[in-house]
Amino acid sequence: MKKRGFIASVIFLIVFLAFYFLRDNEAGGSGIYQRNEGTVFGTLYHISYEYPDDIHDQIKAELQRFDNSLSTFNKQSVISRINQNDPNVEADEWFTRVFLKGRAVSDATEGSFDMTVAPLVNAWGFGFKKSESVTPAMIDSIRTFVGFEKVKLEGKKVIKSDSRIMLDASAIAKGYACDVIGEFLATKGVRNFMVEIGGEVTARGKNKSGKCWRIGINKPIEDASASSGEIQDIISICNGGMATSGNYRNFYYKDGKRVAHTIDPRTGYPVEHTLLSATVIAPDCMTADAFATAFMVMGLEKSLAVVHNNPEIEAYFIYSADGEKNEIKMSDGFEQYLKK
Repeated sequence: MKKRGFIASVIFLIVFLAFYFLRDNEAGGSGIYQRNEGTVFGTLYHISYEYPDDIHDQIKAELQRFDNSLSTFNKQSVISRINQNDPNVEADEWFTRVFLKGRAVSDATEGSFDMTVAPLVNAWGFGFKKSESVTPAMIDSIRTFVGFEKVKLEGKKVIKSDSRIMLDASAIAKGYACDVIGEFLATKGVRNFMVEIGGEVTARGKNKSGKCWRIGINKPIEDASASSGEIQDIISICNGGMATSGNYRNFYYKDGKRVAHTIDPRTGYPVEHTLLSATVIAPDCMTADAFATAFMVMGLEKSLAVVHNNPEIEAYFIYSADGEKNEIKMSDGFEQYLKK
């Protein structure tokens, strides 16, 4: 009996180990890394993941589903139909998650993040329409239907205090799309992946070299063509989301004055401060994306105060010290991500 029991234990151990290693090699432990790239939401994406098969077609299908929810360029999307005041449209899960996160970040940043700011962005020439001659009267008129507090979600219905209110998720949707694709990969059993869409990143596990994913922070060089790729610093991230927002690429000059694309939703005017770029690391990219946008509105000192009060996020700021020389300031916990 003892011999039979020993043999049974050995057989069980062999079967268990075989199952363990087979399961490990089925997806996340295959050792085979795929790399997909393409265009979506008017920008480029790059996705790397450890998986035995190339599932780019499935990823593209998921991105299309996301587009059908949150793209304002898609006239049939959920958010577009809400903007059109379609009485039959209902918020889906993706819209709801973005709306609630946007509200939370807006509250945490004194209204600096605002999904209703698009009409002001358009007026200044950075949105869907060409800029006109901007006047104080025009800005005051537009501000009557701008403000996150003027829209709410009741169940699956979006209630607006003014039918002209326009919701735009462009300052948070790319980050959330990274998370959505990351969630999709996780359902396939993928444990090691990096999803980058337009510079926003969600990363989990390790890269092909067995190390955390390395991501560069660009130097804020005034370059509207985005042709400059000089790196300020490199971070190393195994689990989390990263997003960067800046004023050094999207701008124009009018009457000799530089007009930045970041519009303060509380005043209606482009921001004027020394902050050039804000990089945020958070548990998910949607959160990082929204805070990075808000920080570019708030400026350096107020942003640092917000980071201090929100332990889930860390931030890295590049600012102009004297109009010529750039300086760096980061939150206390950010240094752990800098590649040594």
